[in-house]
Amino acid sequence: MICTSLQNKTFEQILEILEDPAVEMAEIRLDRCPLTDEQIEELFSDSDTPLIATCRIAESASAREAERRLRIAIEAGARFADLEIEAPVQMSKDFQRLCRKNGTEIIRSWHNFEDTPGTEVLQMALARCFRYGADIAKIVTSCRDEADAAQIESLYACVLEGVDSLQGRLVAFGMGEAGRQTRIECLRRGAPFTYAALTAQEATAPGQWSTAEMHAAIYGDRRAYRAAGRQMPASKSFAQRAILAAALAEGSSHLRGYSPCGDSEAALRVAEALGAKVVKEGSDLTITGIGARCRQLTLDRLDTGESGLLTRLCVPVLAAVGPGDFTVEGHGTLLQRPLGGAADIMAAFGVLLGNTGSREGKEIYVPLSVKGHLIPGTADVPGKGGSQLISGLLMALPLCDKDSQLHVSDPKSIPYMYITLDVLRHFGIQTRSEMEGDAQLLEAEDWSSCTGISFKVRGRQHYRSADFAIEGDWSAAANLLVAGAVFGSAELVGMDTKSLQADLTIIDILVEAGAVVSQLEEGTVCVRKAPLEAFHQDLNNAPDLFPIVAVLAAFCAGESRIGGVGRLAAKESNRAEAILQMLQQMGVEAGIQGDELVVFGESLTARLLNGRLLKGGEYTSRHDHRMVMALKVASLGTESPIVIDDEACVGKSFPGFRL
Repeated sequence: MICTSLQNKTFEQILEILEDPAVEMAEIRLDRCPLTDEQIEELFSDSDTPLIATCRIAESASAREAERRLRIAIEAGARFADLEIEAPVQMSKDFQRLCRKNGTEIIRSWHNFEDTPGTEVLQMALARCFRYGADIAKIVTSCRDEADAAQIESLYACVLEGVDSLQGRLVAFGMGEAGRQTRIECLRRGAPFTYAALTAQEATAPGQWSTAEMHAAIYGDRRAYRAAGRQMPASKSFAQRAILAAALAEGSSHLRGYSPCGDSEAALRVAEALGAKVVKEGSDLTITGIGARCRQLTLDRLDTGESGLLTRLCVPVLAAVGPGDFTVEGHGTLLQRPLGGAADIMAAFGVLLGNTGSREGKEIYVPLSVKGHLIPGTADVPGKGGSQLISGLLMALPLCDKDSQLHVSDPKSIPYMYITLDVLRHFGIQTRSEMEGDAQLLEAEDWSSCTGISFKVRGRQHYRSADFAIEGDWSAAANLLVAGAVFGSAELVGMDTKSLQADLTIIDILVEAGAVVSQLEEGTVCVRKAPLEAFHQDLNNAPDLFPIVAVLAAFCAGESRIGGVGRLAAKESNRAEAILQMLQQMGVEAGIQGDELVVFGESLTARLLNGRLLKGGEYTSRHDHRMVMALKVASLGTESPIVIDDEACVGKSFPGFRL
């Protein structure tokens, strides 16, 4: 990325400059800009542009004054803060402590304004930067000739004890005309950013590029990605559960914020098949339910479309209210996806599942036969196969004539179980749950510490009609947010940042990777690109994010690790295999190690300058809607267009998807 260095600017001038989309990030020279304390605080707290706070001791009234101004910027929210390595020891310690406390990345800088010293001196300076707390080391020398330029560039091949990789962690270049090219060469070698003057007239050293010159040299005629004011489709996770609950309820329910997609439309057809009346008016649904009771329906056949979730919700529900012997049918990729563990779980409640037709074996597929009524009771079921069938049981057991207890061991996709409980609560169904381990509900980072969940379900309950607002879909939003984080910016409206949706995890991932994420107003989320670095993330509870997070990792400098590969085999495609094939076809170094996808990424600027943009060409989506969206986002960073064999499947979750 290009960091525009701003000096001798007033507060108002800085604000105006930061509005320019060409300014990707900026260094604010607090020692050279006439800013009050209040203006510093406002500048670093309100800006969506990644900012570096710099206040050189030599150009300040004193070290104490430089420290004071840096402190204001850091406490206000500066993304980076730069302190020269020569700073007094106590100031250095206090600076590191303050940055760590406030989440500010530390730049420790070393300058030589006279010449470019030898390798040993440069490596000692680099080692000092990291020894004194640097997240990013900045080494700048004066270059007199090509040999000096080569000397400063050689730092990128340096191996330091205790530093795994310099990818994304070193900015090294030379001043002077002989060092001009090193200012862009550093990006080629993995620097997270380089520095440029606002204009050619404001260059502070020979050889310094202007922002416009640098932009032309790196991006050419490529335009930054911008998505502003985009509305996301309704969450399938909420919509399908709410539609089914409304169909089971007494009276008329009103669902607001509905948007059609293949899976949700299938849920509406199921509601009508159960006997509910459905009326659509724009984004509003009115569903008059059947007032479901145990063993009420005589329906002997149900079509769940291509939706795995809908299938797993309906099997227990119809086993509770249906005739005790029925068939579930479906279409498309659903027919090739095994319902892992479903037979054993349903057998624990007296229901037998079997394959219809010529298919044989223990694995159950759609179409399937269901025999027996759901028998309430106590059961211990495995959660490793996911949450969907468990959610179906949580919807069905309240309709039985006795109480039940359901213990889920080794649970996966935990947030989706709590989405089910949230929907049930709106429709008058009460269920108690207790987590085992250190997990805390509503603290997403703690889901992985949950070792089991016990649900106590009271029988003889009745669904009541409700007025229910369907949330925007975070799994769909993830694609545009990643596009914004890598290629420009994205602003999405109508999103609940306190949602139980597991795919809200995309915000945590983007923050860890270094993107600028902000909430402009209630329900409006903005992501803007910034220097991106490798990340480690466990997606066992949010497997639908895998395709787009893998694309993000391809543009993050260093080695990213994404856990939860084992959850991907029974999706619309074998997603682990599909994602790995996609990355390797694009020229991204990637592999699977145990349960982790390992991706070796490079920044967008490094890819551009090294001629290593992702490879275009013909790709298969494997009829998987999430692979289509990930491929579309990846195409923003390819050397030639991407052609996808089946794009129509995106209608399963996001009809009309566009970037």
